[in-house]
Amino acid sequence: MKKAFFASFCLCATLLFTAAAISAQSAAQTATAETAIRAVMNDQAAAWNRGDIDGFMLGYWNSEKLVFVSGDTVTRGWQPTLDRYKKSYDSKAKMGTLTFSDLEITTLSKDAAVVLGSWSLARAGDHPHGKFTLTFRKFKDGWRIVMDHTS
Repeated sequence: MKKAFFASFCLCATLLFTAAAISAQSAAQTATAETAIRAVMNDQAAAWNRGDIDGFMLGYWNSEKLVFVSGDTVTRGWQPTLDRYKKSYDSKAKMGTLTFSDLEITTLSKDAAVVLGSWSLARAGDHPHGKFTLTFRKFKDGWRIVMDHTS
């Protein structure tokens, strides 16, 4: 009886230890993903604020499968998205100063995350702002936006 109890105790302790280790590993992966995603977004804002749309686009997945939604327009593909940005923001005055805020990063798996947040532009004549939902995927070269829904 004592041997059975001891064996059960050891099994339970092992399972608890394993669960705790997995939980700690998952928490570390989440923290690492959040840090990397914030870095991508910080780099995007810095590029935008320099007037560098090409640099801003480095945060997006360079693929024809990229999806960008704004208002009632859906743009598919990295190049059409770049072209859209360059047409809409053809001067530094139109670009203004970009700020991201209120970021809520939800890690879905080791290679997928969703970001909910706010954006704002400080410009001489106005201060447009709105919300966005970004779907990030982790690729060999890092985290990239694969879908952007901005309003």
